Amino acid sequence: MLYNALMILSRLVRFLPYGVLLFLGRILGNLYYLFVKKQRERAVAQMMPALQISDGEARKIVRASFVNLARNMLDILYMPNLNEKNLSDYIEIDHLERMKDALAEKHGVVVLTGHIGTWEWLSAAFTLNGMPVTAIAKLQPNAEYSRALDDLRATINVEIFTRGTSELLAAGRALKKGKILGFLADQDGGPGGAFINFLGKVASTPMGPAVFAKKFNSPVLPAFILRKPNGRHLVKIFEVMHFEDTGDPDGDLFRFTEKMTRILEQVIRENPTQWLWFQKRWNTPPEMRKQNKHHTAGREQAK
Repeated sequence: MLYNALMILSRLVRFLPYGVLLFLGRILGNLYYLFVKKQRERAVAQMMPALQISDGEARKIVRASFVNLARNMLDILYMPNLNEKNLSDYIEIDHLERMKDALAEKHGVVVLTGHIGTWEWLSAAFTLNGMPVTAIAKLQPNAEYSRALDDLRATINVEIFTRGTSELLAAGRALKKGKILGFLADQDGGPGGAFINFLGKVASTPMGPAVFAKKFNSPVLPAFILRKPNGRHLVKIFEVMHFEDTGDPDGDLFRFTEKMTRILEQVIRENPTQWLWFQKRWNTPPEMRKQNKHHTAGREQAK
């Protein structure tokens, strides 16, 4: 039932002018801010120390972030309207040549990104320019919602590998075939992550981008989609990064992960209204870290 409801809603949303969609997003985002207390208060509590701002300032930014989130959700429903001909009406891409050059290395490309802007549309910026995109995605709590989301992603030709399956093997094969592999690297990495200072507090950080870059000799491109003041989108592609092998496997992985984390942190600080502040980014405390060589080597750097 939920699947059918979402797909019907998507069809309805796609009939609306995009300006109307942005207006609806503002209304829904403000309502969400007012009524969803748990997420609102978590976002404010996490933002204040991270940005070193007052409660009042944090609430203004969080409210704006909820408006952006509502618009992002409507964008996902609107996604089947995107195509090669109209892409530039919605998305401006800065330095697309960096992706072309990275793909030309013939080792696939690891894309470093996060829950910033309408992250689902970041894939469209590449697939609708003829580039093969894959991504590892978390299975949603509701199976029908997951199915609807995957079907909407399929309209922009994204290949999804669901966590808990054989996603790592599939992701490796994708890089070997020269495809793009996207990582949302701003999530809690659990006890096996790299414990790195993130926005002023130590956080378990996923090491997937570094591990895949090392194993498959793949270039890493940080890329983020940001909503512009007019409601449209800007994709910013940073300069290419390569894994540096100094002969210290654990330390190299940690340092590369830390380097990528600094880029994520910079983008969030520069665009605080566009990040998902209520996610449980700091859910795994440092005392839960797995005791292995990697974490021993990186412990002092994480403080």
